[in-house]
Amino acid sequence: MKLAYIGTYPPRECGIGTFTMNLYKSMITNQDSPEAGLETSDPVEGFIVAMNDHEQTFSYPEEVKLTIRQEHQRDYLAAVKFINLSGADVCILEHEFGIYGGQNGIYILPLLHRLEIPLIVTLHTIVKTPSYNEKAVLQEICKMAHKVVVMSHKAIEFLTSIYHVDKDKIVFIEHGVPDLQFSQEQSKKEFKLENRKLLLTFGIISRNKGIETVIKALPKVIEKYPEVLYMVLGKTHPNVLRHSGEEYRNYLQRLIKSLNLDDHVFFMNEFVNQKELFKYLSASDIYITPYLNEAQITSGTLSYAIGVGSAVISTPYWHASELLADGRGRLFNFNDSEELSNIFMDLLDNPETLKSLRKKALDYGKTITWPKSGGKYVELVKELLTMKPKVVVEKETTLDPLILPPFSLAHIKRMTDDTGIIQHAKFGIPNLKEGYCLDDNSRALLMVLMAYRQKKDMLALNLAPIYLSYIHYMQNKDGTFRNFLSFNRNFLDEVGSEDSFGRTIWALGYLLGNAPNDAYYQTGKQLFFDASPNFEKLQSIRGIANTILGISYYLKSNPSDESMTERLRNLAGKLIKQYEENSSPEWRWFEPIMSYDNGILPLALLHSAKRLNDEKITQIALESMNFLSEVTLKDGYLSIIGNENWYEKGGKRSIFAQQPLDALAMVLMFHQAFHVTKDKEYLTKLFSSFMWFMGENDLRMNLFDFETKGCCDGFERYGVNRNQGAESSLAYLISHLIVLQAFEEFEQKDLPLNT
Repeated sequence: MKLAYIGTYPPRECGIGTFTMNLYKSMITNQDSPEAGLETSDPVEGFIVAMNDHEQTFSYPEEVKLTIRQEHQRDYLAAVKFINLSGADVCILEHEFGIYGGQNGIYILPLLHRLEIPLIVTLHTIVKTPSYNEKAVLQEICKMAHKVVVMSHKAIEFLTSIYHVDKDKIVFIEHGVPDLQFSQEQSKKEFKLENRKLLLTFGIISRNKGIETVIKALPKVIEKYPEVLYMVLGKTHPNVLRHSGEEYRNYLQRLIKSLNLDDHVFFMNEFVNQKELFKYLSASDIYITPYLNEAQITSGTLSYAIGVGSAVISTPYWHASELLADGRGRLFNFNDSEELSNIFMDLLDNPETLKSLRKKALDYGKTITWPKSGGKYVELVKELLTMKPKVVVEKETTLDPLILPPFSLAHIKRMTDDTGIIQHAKFGIPNLKEGYCLDDNSRALLMVLMAYRQKKDMLALNLAPIYLSYIHYMQNKDGTFRNFLSFNRNFLDEVGSEDSFGRTIWALGYLLGNAPNDAYYQTGKQLFFDASPNFEKLQSIRGIANTILGISYYLKSNPSDESMTERLRNLAGKLIKQYEENSSPEWRWFEPIMSYDNGILPLALLHSAKRLNDEKITQIALESMNFLSEVTLKDGYLSIIGNENWYEKGGKRSIFAQQPLDALAMVLMFHQAFHVTKDKEYLTKLFSSFMWFMGENDLRMNLFDFETKGCCDGFERYGVNRNQGAESSLAYLISHLIVLQAFEEFEQKDLPLNT
């Protein structure tokens, strides 16, 4: 039989990766081991699909046949196609929330939905009080799995009582440990620790590990046993490094100095291989896991310590309470240095007690070696294949991210200097003669905030302050904004259009709900509220609509602002009045003409309806949206109303010229319609609208440039306008991000929607 494994994998430094490697090797290479208790005529083979951390790459061994970049949705869909065509009989997934992309690891769901072979899932983390999304994601994974493997009895309790997983689907297989044994005497000699009593903690370092509890317990112990050395073996967690650097390790170093423990505590900042690790475990006199709370359903480090026969002291987190039962270890209360100190003294004072702990741990460790655990997995696979389980494959949706080019900010970076984003381009080259405009810098701010929120794109984060700074520079004392700036930074107008004002408020409102840090938030808040006295002075319905979007995003994170809610109600009322004055049974629209950026009008009402909970607004939003759809989507693809003569009531609509801004408005409109109605038909229309960029349009021409990563400025009767200005490229990129988000939401099924 052939097996496909999905998880992290060495040389990536990750506990799940080590587990995946040990499981793979114990099932593939030790299948005929007498210790595993297996005799099978059906040889086991397999391969690994390895998860990469963001953009990192690794030199993997030959069993790794494919990699998935954590935040690249396309990679997951390419992987499932590979697995389905690989001849694999069963897929084994190692699940941990932090290693899969999207919110709470949602990106793994599209892969699992399309899997055409039975699925076994090993759960490494099960949260007792999950968020709604965490619970829903894990429930969905367990629903698709044919067997769910857990490594503690507490995990079974949680899965059945909290996540409502069928108990018959759950299998208990303890965390395996390598079958390695070393002499304590020889190990101490190798590390030149013959004259030291070694206390050891190992694993990825982060604040919840509670290492400070051990350090605070040492002074009393060292008074009697000055030969004690506490070694902390392990690197700082990469996510901690990414966000906080070595703040925790530095705190521990300061604590050590303040307690005069420099000669008694040693940090080995390394990720050692298994053989080396087991030598350190063998050399230790006492092993400690001082975690700060009970929420640890599985601990590989604790299993390893038991496997090697360590004398273990631990706080009573879930896995420790089970694994150290029956005298296999000692427990102390969370964050209780005094109790820990007393246990240290008791064990060091009584060598026979210490020896007894080690023996009980070693005896138990012999029952959970990897050959035995791997053998249980092989038997589980055989049992599953004998059952011939039915595999239900999710039908393909038209929302297929594999059709999309990879998301890239290359052209946006090319178009941006230290002032802002250049307004126009000659083909793919910035046209400096045209300078900058507020419209595009506001769109650019919106796009990079979305890109950072969805994809954690660091280039997007680095570009954001440039666009925000431009907006700040262009704001007048009365809160209005100039629009145009020459390349030599001269103002070209006194007050910009209401459209540019509204688009800026939209971007600022989005920023207030999605600020990457407080500095951005405070700047955006000041700009937003300095502009707010002008909201109700607006006359242009598109300026009003864009402003409504900004207020709606602001109210999403500030729903108790009654004054701003009333402003939203007043602005929505202006659009409703326009609709009532101009609409008829045959013309359900806000003006006697359909012109540019049409989808923005129903979009604004859909957003305001959600914030105001107003049925009348919802009704008019849907009526106008459906009318626009009838005009522009009647042939199964998006045909944008051209700007040659627009589309007057009672007249004929223009076909040319068509511009990307209108396609973006349609994508956004259908996305919000889906949120309001939960009707997935709108996702199909959303994708059809996006495909306008990719050639499903009146000219059957592709507007995205695969070389420059920019988007052409639209098309005329003669063909595509090959210039790739900021407006068109930003319209494409925002649409691209919305499609990815919509695809994720489609895969969530009954999961909560991010509106």
